[in-house]
Amino acid sequence: MATQPEQQQIVYREKVQAELDKLNAQVDEMKAKAAQAQADAKIQYSSQIEELQTKQVAVQMKLEELQAASQDAWEDIKTGLELAWLDLQQSFQNAVAKFDQK
Repeated sequence: MATQPEQQQIVYREKVQAELDKLNAQVDEMKAKAAQAQADAKIQYSSQIEELQTKQVAVQMKLEELQAASQDAWEDIKTGLELAWLDLQQSFQNAVAKFDQK
């Protein structure tokens, strides 16, 4: 049976993974909109999506690090994951704002 800290870590990882999955679905929606956009807008959309995908990969890698981390390293890696997550969310919000202007 998992200890209380281990259970909290599992719940945290599952929460982050669920949020990342949701964001991935939203990026897929952006891709669909970009595919329908006119040629000049497609370039901008593609650039925004590429940036988001790079940041998504970074968050996924941090999440995988967190899953493999020892109890001692867990808090440090969690902090790095949260920073990467905030960066991804901010980039996503910026991209949504730019897409909505079109």
